[in-house]
Amino acid sequence: MVRLRRTVLRSGSPGPGGGAREHRPLRSVPPPGGPPEPGHGPCPYGRTAREQRAAALVDAVRLRLAESGAAPTAGSVAAALRATRPPLGGDEVLDTVRSLRAELVGAGPLDRLLAAPDVTDVLVNGPDEVWVDRGGGLQRTTGVRFADAEAVRRLAHRLATAAGRRLDDARPWVDARLPDGTRLHAVLPPIAAGCTHISLRVCRPRPFTLDELVAGGSLPPEGAELLAGIVRARLSLLVSGGTGSGKTTLLSALLGLVGPDERIVLAEDSAELQPAHPHVVRLQSRPPNQEGLGEFTLRDLVRQALRMRPDRLVIGEVRGPEVSDLLAALNTGHEGGCGTVHANTAADVPVRLEALGALAGLDRTALHGQLRAALDVVVHLVRDPGSGRRRVAEIHTLAGAGDGSAVTTPAVAFPASGGLSPGAGWERLVGLLAARGVSLGRGRP
Repeated sequence: MVRLRRTVLRSGSPGPGGGAREHRPLRSVPPPGGPPEPGHGPCPYGRTAREQRAAALVDAVRLRLAESGAAPTAGSVAAALRATRPPLGGDEVLDTVRSLRAELVGAGPLDRLLAAPDVTDVLVNGPDEVWVDRGGGLQRTTGVRFADAEAVRRLAHRLATAAGRRLDDARPWVDARLPDGTRLHAVLPPIAAGCTHISLRVCRPRPFTLDELVAGGSLPPEGAELLAGIVRARLSLLVSGGTGSGKTTLLSALLGLVGPDERIVLAEDSAELQPAHPHVVRLQSRPPNQEGLGEFTLRDLVRQALRMRPDRLVIGEVRGPEVSDLLAALNTGHEGGCGTVHANTAADVPVRLEALGALAGLDRTALHGQLRAALDVVVHLVRDPGSGRRRVAEIHTLAGAGDGSAVTTPAVAFPASGGLSPGAGWERLVGLLAARGVSLGRGRP
């Protein structure tokens, strides 16, 4: 529980008796140089005089909005700011209104980073340690900082509340989706050492198309045609890769190629897939409440999705026992299903699924037997270590080994220099496409 102290702010507005009325807003910020609040850890970052004035102004505006019951719109924030009679000029008032509204209902100092069109991730490790990914790897920002560690904690609380999730000492982490689509993850001390950590993944207002991925260097034109053919042929596929390699981005682009007369049912822990398609049904898991009730797992969602007449069953990320339900569905007539999975290489996907299948009680023989019959293609993405560019590296097909296990066979590789290079599984991939009536043009090497 956050301990609150009171700070006296004189607004200068007349009270009932005609004198200056004192507002005593609640603040949870320790005084500069003072002892840290219990349970919050030390804060080595002192406030400047400007930051102290800004914090006092935020408190004054917050109190006036609470007294009036007004929503924190630009107009109400401006009116509350004028009532405090700050010594600001016209242009300064506009800038201050924007900053105050970001502090009250937005992401505070992170707002301008999240609004930048090229930003994909924003990470906060401390009051003056903010990192950003603009598509070329993480870089530390300059000029973006918080007043202190408590300001970071307050932002995490506000964002969690906006997402409808709980974040406190009893449950010191949250993984949720904000109303604007941004993915939020936050961890409080003492789980996070020293300061609250916030991770934000920006959701684009619209998904990339395959043509845009080609223009961005994520795959060559021949690769785009090949992937489009795989979608048209309704082959079952998994998109694999490491964290931040672009799996969700690619899968959203591929789902946008699905015919408009097909029904896509998505099952996700956090609603990140945004396919440009007219018929999409979204199911999202939910954690348990304070009493440990009301949880809906991804496995629950997959089972419900099977009863919703899906033409394409999609799991945002296969990460647990739901893999058994997915494989069972793909083996019972649900063609064209797809999802993503974390794996170091495409060849590691069967081993990764074997480990996940063990969580569902599937033995190795059963898992590999279902995998050979259910999955057709693995599309693997990498992130180049030098440039940080996300790209499709290879496509594998599934085959059976002599011991009955499922293994992947390289069908085609996409070198960083461009073009494509066929592998041992190329003829099998061409055969799978031809059996579904799809022939290749530029996609044929």
